[in-house]
Amino acid sequence: MPSKSLSKRIKITKNGKIVRRSMGIDHFKTRKSTKTNRNSRKNASLNFPLKKLLNY
Repeated sequence: MPSKSLSKRIKITKNGKIVRRSMGIDHFKTRKSTKTNRNSRKNASLNFPLKKLLNY
């Protein structure tokens, strides 16, 4: 079982991919362009082996 802090930051999909939120999307939104804000809503995937992550 991964640590509690890690489980709050990532989600493991049905196919075993690791997905995380894009960083910095709730901070200083008015400074950023509309395009940046729109693209930041998407989740980012991690290219990190699941087995290594669960051993963390």
